Amino acid sequence: MAPAFVHRDRNTVCVMDASRRLGVSLVERLLRRGYVVHAATYGRGFGESSGSLRRLFGENQRLKLFHADPFDYQSIVDAMKGCAGLFYTFEPPQDQSYDEFLVEVEVRSAHNVLEACAQVETMERAVFTSSVTAVVWKENRKAAADFDEREWSEPNFCRKYKLWHALAKTVAEKTAWALAMDRGVDMVCVNAGLLLVAADLSVADPYMKGAAQMYEDGVLVTVDVDFLVDAHVAVYETPSAYGRYLCFNGAVCHPHDAVKLERLLSHDAAQPASSDGLTATQQRIQNKKLNQVMIDFDAGGHVDE
Repeated sequence: MAPAFVHRDRNTVCVMDASRRLGVSLVERLLRRGYVVHAATYGRGFGESSGSLRRLFGENQRLKLFHADPFDYQSIVDAMKGCAGLFYTFEPPQDQSYDEFLVEVEVRSAHNVLEACAQVETMERAVFTSSVTAVVWKENRKAAADFDEREWSEPNFCRKYKLWHALAKTVAEKTAWALAMDRGVDMVCVNAGLLLVAADLSVADPYMKGAAQMYEDGVLVTVDVDFLVDAHVAVYETPSAYGRYLCFNGAVCHPHDAVKLERLLSHDAAQPASSDGLTATQQRIQNKKLNQVMIDFDAGGHVDE
């Protein structure tokens, strides 16, 4: 909690990185709910969604644009100054594939962002975006009970099978939690399924590495952007929210679901996708904890002016 003399506006929040679809969607939703938004983007310009951000900037005086660099601590602090909340997400450019180097970049970024949260006196809560891939990958996963937010992917297993996306999300989230607990940052984590944004989907999506095994294990799950954004806002605005929340509203457990997803990834609805050899699987992952928060969430509500 910030000292009384520090200027703080609980309706001012930061979205970082705001250069991709989830970030832009968060900015749009938060503006509609009455927040003042600091939209911080990584890289030069305003990223792949620069047109959307600039349009929003021209239409709304409550939006402020910032450049940030995951390796430049001060640029992160500058974007957060005066904010009571942070919505943090790390999504590399579409033309950059996950590898060991990108794992290090994501982990370093998470470290710098949480360190900055601890130093910004106005900061009250950080919502950290992670992934279901930080939950489901481990050696004895088939023998485990149903997966929920208490499960963690095993870094050594991810390295062994070159599951770089899962490794990055797991280690970055663990780094964030360690810093949050050490520095006293109120952090809540949203572990998202595969984000179904048509323009961003491809068969090369790093989330999909090991998709056949996830299907067999009953843990291949998806989420649409509106539901994911609502989940972020809900856990931010719910004082009792804590810990991790698995976020998905679709489970791929039947052959026809797998065929539908394959067509979305290939961007060809007419492609003759085959379900030969596939059998239905039992869903072995649940998000009851998030569903309880969402019951009381008013998606159309506004913060107090």
